[in-house]
Amino acid sequence: MTQQVQHPTRHSNGIAQEASRRRTFAVISHPDAGKSTLTEALALHARVIGTAGATNGKENRKETVSDWMQMEKDRGISISSTALQFSYRDTVINLLDTPGHSDFSEDTYRVLAAVDCAVMLIDAAKGLETQTMKLFEVCRQRKIPIITVINKWDRPGLDTLALMDEITEQTGLIPMPLTWAVGIAGDFRGVWDLKSDSFVRFTRNNSGASLATEEHLTPAEALEQEGDNWTDAVDEASLVVESNQEFTKERFHDGTGTPILFSSAVLNFGVKHILDALVDLAPAAGARKDINGVDRNVEAPFSGFVFKVQAGMNRAHRDHVAFIRVCSGVFERGMVVTHANSGKTFATKYAQQLFGREREVIDEAWPGDVVGLVNASALRMGDSLYVEQPVEFPPIPLFSPEHFRVARSKDPSKFKQFRRGIEQLGHEGIIQILRSDLRGDQAPVLAAVGPMQFEVVQDRMEQDFNAPMRMEPLGYSLARLTNHDAQATLSGIRGAEVLIRSDGEYLALFNDVWAMRRVEKNHPDLRLDTIGTDAGDTRGY
Repeated sequence: MTQQVQHPTRHSNGIAQEASRRRTFAVISHPDAGKSTLTEALALHARVIGTAGATNGKENRKETVSDWMQMEKDRGISISSTALQFSYRDTVINLLDTPGHSDFSEDTYRVLAAVDCAVMLIDAAKGLETQTMKLFEVCRQRKIPIITVINKWDRPGLDTLALMDEITEQTGLIPMPLTWAVGIAGDFRGVWDLKSDSFVRFTRNNSGASLATEEHLTPAEALEQEGDNWTDAVDEASLVVESNQEFTKERFHDGTGTPILFSSAVLNFGVKHILDALVDLAPAAGARKDINGVDRNVEAPFSGFVFKVQAGMNRAHRDHVAFIRVCSGVFERGMVVTHANSGKTFATKYAQQLFGREREVIDEAWPGDVVGLVNASALRMGDSLYVEQPVEFPPIPLFSPEHFRVARSKDPSKFKQFRRGIEQLGHEGIIQILRSDLRGDQAPVLAAVGPMQFEVVQDRMEQDFNAPMRMEPLGYSLARLTNHDAQATLSGIRGAEVLIRSDGEYLALFNDVWAMRRVEKNHPDLRLDTIGTDAGDTRGY
């Protein structure tokens, strides 16, 4: 069941005070670093679920509360972002879990537009991987403070100081330890809590499905019982602190330093320290810049923006949900808001609080909260909403697709379901939909950042829309924004084609970069612009 967060009335607490109680963050990392397992462990430590879904790793784990799609349950990976809201201490936690596969990194980047902080999970055995570095750079560009968690310390891994050097050299961030692992990777005894100067020893319970037992010891007791393990931990952490100076919240918030914590999410070791760090150190919901770079203060009238649209979360009702980040003011269910992109107004009759796929009706929400608006069909990703004082927040750019397939319905009698399903999945941003008069409406081109997106489309079309389909690969690997004039220019050129995306933009597709360069050389006046941001490029953010 969803935990209903208790909200004081506006009369007893001001908007600014309620915003100060919010911590809205994303868990991000390279695939298979343990994001969904950590999400489950955080919810367990906040006592909003009774048993963690993870058992002994993804191969044997139960499904986690944040994995709701059948493919996620079958494969043990997250392929769609989800929102969880719960209370911890006197703080409201808005936790956004993100996809666990690089093919769905576009969804991760959308989530980063809606958060105030990020928990970056690093696999102790693998260190900073390619996707990790991309996400670090996105956070840097968006000026999102990062808490770094070295996860899977219960397994053999790299040396602690080598990991600190890697973080410094590859990210430029200053490691600022809050906890330090006692025991080498694979022999996780507990952590030295630098703030309290105590040893927190962990004992696993029920294979990690329930809270680990914590025992707090003084340094003298730790030395007596742990010997060299304790001495080595204190020496290593002290060396990092002496080299980089002690932790400061200013370094964390300005993006020059990153707090460091050690954990084993699957065993629930070190997880409470992560929650406490979020409450004590992470920035609260604050002013957000509009499209003109002007701050929208949290005490201004209600405003928010859509960072995700998702259908199929409740198969009994076949509805879809627009995920709204509240930026300012108070959201009240039933209030009439203005859609900034169209200027039209609508009533927010069906508003819900989210906990994975579990949902409950919510009457109020405050800056930093995530609200699910059900069946608000006019809303698209990046759309802005407001009351009284107009505002528009920066749009969320699309990625440049690298994989293309022609989609066709297997059953001509189900073409209406096929068309409706394709439109809905394009609406959600799972896939980009391209068309042309030549190909016709019955054979749209699906464009994706990663090939696994096609698997999700095929599964969703069959399961959610009862419209089985087949796909045929196209040889294109590169796309650029162009205009109507390019259609005639490229119509007779081999290895190139112009299609129209569902948002009305013209895309020129090429077999490879050499085909594009030949066109650029022969037609220097032709418009060929990079799309938003390339899949591996974060400059658009």
